[in-house]
Amino acid sequence: MTTDQVLIGVGLILLLAVGSQILAGRLRVPALIVLLPVGFAAGALIDDVNPEQLLGAAFSPLVSLAVAVILYDSGLGLDLALLKGHTRRVVVRLIWIGVLITWLLGTLLAAALLGMPQRAAVMIGAILVVSGPTVVGPLLSFVRPKDRLQRILIWEGSLIDPVGGILGALVFHAVVASTGHHFGTVVGGFLASVGVGAAGGVVGAALLWALFRVLRLGEVLGTTAQLAAVIGVAAFCDVLRGDTGLIAAVVMGLAVANLPGIDVPARRPFFETLASLILGLLFISISATVTPHSLRHVWLPALGLAVLLVLVVRPLVAAVSTLGTDLTRGERGFIGWMAPRGIVAAATASTFSAALVAKGIGGASEILPATFVVIVTTVTLYGLTASLAARRLGVVRPSRSRPLLVGGDPWVVDLGVALRSAGLEVLMWSGEEEQRERIRQAGIELAPGELLAAATGGAAELEGITAVYFLTAEDDFNALAAVILRGTVEETVHRLNAPPESHGVVAPFIGGEILFGADLTWPALARKYADGAAVLAQPAGDSLPPDCDLLFLVRPDGRLDPVMEGSTPLPGPGDTVVLLAPGGRGGRPEV
Repeated sequence: MTTDQVLIGVGLILLLAVGSQILAGRLRVPALIVLLPVGFAAGALIDDVNPEQLLGAAFSPLVSLAVAVILYDSGLGLDLALLKGHTRRVVVRLIWIGVLITWLLGTLLAAALLGMPQRAAVMIGAILVVSGPTVVGPLLSFVRPKDRLQRILIWEGSLIDPVGGILGALVFHAVVASTGHHFGTVVGGFLASVGVGAAGGVVGAALLWALFRVLRLGEVLGTTAQLAAVIGVAAFCDVLRGDTGLIAAVVMGLAVANLPGIDVPARRPFFETLASLILGLLFISISATVTPHSLRHVWLPALGLAVLLVLVVRPLVAAVSTLGTDLTRGERGFIGWMAPRGIVAAATASTFSAALVAKGIGGASEILPATFVVIVTTVTLYGLTASLAARRLGVVRPSRSRPLLVGGDPWVVDLGVALRSAGLEVLMWSGEEEQRERIRQAGIELAPGELLAAATGGAAELEGITAVYFLTAEDDFNALAAVILRGTVEETVHRLNAPPESHGVVAPFIGGEILFGADLTWPALARKYADGAAVLAQPAGDSLPPDCDLLFLVRPDGRLDPVMEGSTPLPGPGDTVVLLAPGGRGGRPEV
């Protein structure tokens, strides 16, 4: 290809990837539902977007390194402290029992429906065991299932990808070995590959530990150092043993997220953005390699394969994996209705099928188009039905807001009590033991002491919390913590405004979501409370006390709307107003 054709092809792939994701966001559907048909259509109509022609032999290793970055980002979101009890038991079973059942039944179904020879059927069966966080995560964000259920499915998706990749490598080598090599040699090679991947992950984690503990890199350099370390370690592992970089990437992500000795600056949004871009580029590129001619005799039996995987195989896996656990019938049912195939299935199908075709393995040419059909079918089916299934099974998280109030002064505790009386599930956090005891005495749920430390580490989100409100007397703490925690909750992170006379180093100069009016700073609120003002919650239709300050509106559906600087929500029928009313405590000051 000429230089102009390469430039046009790369530009088109990038535009199609980002444009498809924007369109999917506007349509409120998973991005894969748009990416896959767009990539397929582009490949059929425009020769310049074919990555095999653009990149040649470099396409396959670049795909492997790109998937490693995605899996590293997934590992950053895995908190080992949350994997315990029945949750851990279910995840472990989904990985090893689920993989074996899906591989066996997928092989049998592929042989029966697609008429594949044994070796090709075993290969596609291994490819289709994976799910993946890049497809499960967006679906769960849209569906909003209960915390434990979401945790199980995210862990399964994140761990099953590298397991599936290595299983695919094992089967690939076994298929090739069946033409002249000893199977025992291949099994030994597979075990060696697992060891190389795990060792590479340990080495990569040690490298990041040295970079951040010794050199103490800042946020920007720290982020680029992580990216370089992941790609470098994954590439080195893949050179030693093919496809071992996936395990190394996940191990590195888990280490960064969970080891206390690795103090990595928070830059998670960068990796999320990068992973989203890589995902779009990969799906456009891989689906562009699937031709209409290759689908002509495959799409109908592959559709039947996908339907049986959804209706028979996955429910069986869920039933076996949740047997004897305390999961409800609805939770078990939803696990049985959530196994979309994603980027690792597409990447391994693209890599292994081409290699098997080159070696003359019968049926190998059908592996990629059949996998493409299964991916499109499962993502579309789950994407369009998961929300309805979750509601029918009763596993959707309540839509009501669950705010986290940071601070433990008397007026803040009274605010928590008022919000709770309005029907909200309130969580509070404070670093001072005296304030924490005040929160306990008020009967409000107290967040664990390490909650904010975990969230600011860039490896965890504030699970189940919809919004955070920083209400402490320390203006700089409020401002800095609000900046760091931005993006860790479903809605927004708010803070009190710094008073004009504030001597803060940061707070007077950082914007953000400022609570209440400009004059309702912490000193002003504390002063009014000391003069006898009270935090009250009452129906919006009632007459308001004179000279009161409106703080929040609680909508009939449980949504919490705060008053913000320059923006006051208008009360409506059925709303509850939360306000600071002078003299509401009968002039009994409490400081």
